[in-house]
Amino acid sequence: MNWHNIVTVYLKELKDSLRDRRTLLSTILIPTLVMPLLTFGVGTVMSKVIKKAQEEIPSVAILGGEDSPAVVAALKKSPKLRVVATPADWKQAISDKKLRVVLQLPAKFEAGLLAGAAPAVMVYNYAGELKSENGARVLERYLIELREQTIADRLAEHGLAKTLARPFEFKRENVAPPEKVGGNMFGGLVPYLIIILCFTGAMYPAMDLTAGEKERGTMETLLCSPVARVDLVLGKFLMVLTGSLSAMGFMLLSMGLTAAVGGSLMGGGGAVKAGAGAASSRAAMDVIPMIDPVGLLGVLAMVFPVAVMFAAGAFTIALFAKSYKEAQSYLAPMMIVVILPAVIGMLPGIDLNWRLALVPLLNLSLVCKEMLSGVWHWNYIAIIFGSSCVYAAVALALAVKMFSREDVIFRT
Repeated sequence: MNWHNIVTVYLKELKDSLRDRRTLLSTILIPTLVMPLLTFGVGTVMSKVIKKAQEEIPSVAILGGEDSPAVVAALKKSPKLRVVATPADWKQAISDKKLRVVLQLPAKFEAGLLAGAAPAVMVYNYAGELKSENGARVLERYLIELREQTIADRLAEHGLAKTLARPFEFKRENVAPPEKVGGNMFGGLVPYLIIILCFTGAMYPAMDLTAGEKERGTMETLLCSPVARVDLVLGKFLMVLTGSLSAMGFMLLSMGLTAAVGGSLMGGGGAVKAGAGAASSRAAMDVIPMIDPVGLLGVLAMVFPVAVMFAAGAFTIALFAKSYKEAQSYLAPMMIVVILPAVIGMLPGIDLNWRLALVPLLNLSLVCKEMLSGVWHWNYIAIIFGSSCVYAAVALALAVKMFSREDVIFRT
């Protein structure tokens, strides 16, 4: 193994890759833009859509209520609800999004309120549909107010204070530091994005340096040079690894800048408000979520052997392809294999243990989530880092072996 030859091959491939727009797109442009687009692009659109849905006055139809005129009249006077005529097929109207919610008042509901024994009220809506869910919440809030007012009136009739039904209030206050809050909120998303970008950053250089060179006819020229096969494959591998690490590095840089800009905007706009439930008052949470920089450095260290594994694995798989298009058909399905463990690691209730510490990618997702939350399980960290290094070494050895086989290089 000659390091001078390896570096020469690496620099040659680096120069060629910097001229390739697809490689620049996958390693620089997309990783740099993904966090601002997710935070300010998709986040802004989602907030506008939700705000618009919340500002809409929901249409409500009433079933029954002929013997409860006061309740129906109060509903029609409410500025937060728009009472409409009940269609014949009101269930289909809700499903077709022509009607948001339907309120069914039982017989003698108003009389039951006066007697203190009112039967249950039914609220029908379209589960999962944003505007229908919002309409149901507005209607239920109105019904809660009606119930509380009824209780207050009954207490007043007996000369009792209305606070008797609610003797105390409660508030919620965060006591965790900003780093733990941020790690708990974003701890699953950060390793998920890192894993995906590490793989996509390795995928395109790997396809170009193997199948792409076969298509261009430059692979034979390179193999005729007086350089050992192991030096050639290591030089190419280092280029693929550079693409993988570059994608991850640009994404983290973009994420840091996005967090800094977003944090300053949140800080300038005031404290983040947090609800304490229907029975509690609104409390201000004076903590802006942050990500622990030490935890982020730990994530980088844990990701490195996985990036080596991705680079070697993508290089080996693409080596079997005869064309760039065929390499894409080989590597594109691998994205599912990469994403699935990362998604499982984001699920609540999946905690790190000895068995999961040996599962590739899933162990990385779980340990990174803990590290970003400020929790350092050193025994698990050692096992995961060691097992990732073993997997990376096996993948790299396989890449060297496959590159040395003529039937793989010149497969027809």
